[in-house]
Amino acid sequence: MKLISNKALRDFSACHPDAEGPLQAFRQLIEKGHYPHFAALRATFRGVDKVGERYVFNIGGNKYRLIAAIAFTPQLLWVKAVLTHADYDEGDWT
Repeated sequence: MKLISNKALRDFSACHPDAEGPLQAFRQLIEKGHYPHFAALRATFRGVDKVGERYVFNIGGNKYRLIAAIAFTPQLLWVKAVLTHADYDEGDWT
């Protein structure tokens, strides 16, 4: 699967340096994998949930949330937001 917007990961890591390792590990798993449907994605990322039209990934031991849009057929993942768990809980990310 191709990850669109690695810049979002880099920008978030610049403000939250401890997130860099987990975010890059996420990127590597996404880019090495083939996920034809949500069940296949969830087999690798047990901490992913579908919320409306978005997919919410737990990153860094549930410390961060990555919000993404996914098109399974062309194998594309767009990073829409990377948030701390506290910012995610405020709910203004949709």
